[in-house]
Amino acid sequence: MTKGVVYIVDDDEAIRDALGWLFQSRGVAAECFVSAEDFLAAWSLRSSGCLVLDIRMGGMTGLELFDRLCEMGAKLPVIFLTGHGDVPMAVSALKKGARDFVEKPFNDNELVDKVIEALAWEAERQASDADAASLAQRLENLTLRERQVMEKVLAGKLNKVIADDLGITMRTVEVHRAHLFEKMGVKTAVELAQILSARR
Repeated sequence: MTKGVVYIVDDDEAIRDALGWLFQSRGVAAECFVSAEDFLAAWSLRSSGCLVLDIRMGGMTGLELFDRLCEMGAKLPVIFLTGHGDVPMAVSALKKGARDFVEKPFNDNELVDKVIEALAWEAERQASDADAASLAQRLENLTLRERQVMEKVLAGKLNKVIADDLGITMRTVEVHRAHLFEKMGVKTAVELAQILSARR
């Protein structure tokens, strides 16, 4: 079973049913919505997955839903289903951050492959966001003195030099350094530099 959910938003019942069956036959959990409004009512920023979205629908169009999600700060990958005449609109959506578009009639397996790829990307992005949030929290927990010691450690300075620079004893530097490493979840200055450089 592929991790994640594909949300199908299409006002054509036959397409919704066919896509729902197609994804489930390939081990991808699918949820279907008859309109953009229905999807918005059920969705929250905590929801994750991939959105397969018809570009033209009665009521709110796929593009209008996409714009609304962008305004809300949504990051989930969006794949548009388009008719031939809609390609310029789909290209415009790609420039705004949509992941892909697929022209109707589409190749079933190609569409599923694109969704599986998008779900893998989304899982990776979420893990990366969680790592960044965890690192930000650890940095937040440092005292002012621990931050000062961290800057000197990252500059490659020895404890004696740090002590002289900050006007404290070498023993105090060692204590701050130990607390700093513990809070940041590292054992060496090299590890500390690596996790902080990955953040940039």
